[in-house]
Amino acid sequence: MKKVLVACGNGIATSTVVAQKIREACEEKRLSVSVSQCKLLEVESKAEDYDLLVTTGKFAGGNVNIPVIGAIALLTGIGEEETIEKIINAIK
Repeated sequence: MKKVLVACGNGIATSTVVAQKIREACEEKRLSVSVSQCKLLEVESKAEDYDLLVTTGKFAGGNVNIPVIGAIALLTGIGEEETIEKIINAIK
């Protein structure tokens, strides 16, 4: 099972929306995935336990060694399908 970490400013609002969309997309594709949420400030301490980082805020990069995908599109709806496709491809 792949593990996805979704981060936003407070780890509550926008990350919840994005995490749910990722769960739904993975369920449609029948991909087994675990999605967790955190604050952007917590990313560096948590990222090593995950396969993919998805952010809704500005993440400067820090010291993470996993792929990072920006997911503002999942909030605005503009480019949502392409972003979901990137996420799905990253965790396949």
